[in-house]
Amino acid sequence: MNRTPVSSSNLKSVGYDQSSNTLEIEFHGGRVYQYYNVPKRIYQGLMAASSHGRYHHRRIKDSYRYSRIR
Repeated sequence: MNRTPVSSSNLKSVGYDQSSNTLEIEFHGGRVYQYYNVPKRIYQGLMAASSHGRYHHRRIKDSYRYSRIR
């Protein structure tokens, strides 16, 4: 999945696959997680947020099933 770099002290890049509603986040340090069944509006909100890390923590982290892929 292609990811877009973001300006964040916690997140390095973010990608989204609309066909499967999968959100992929790479963190500084190399960890990559995929979050499943994430609506496009949540991805758009993450990308538009003034703080990507805070948005992730409040709206994504404990709200969607995920797995670490790297």
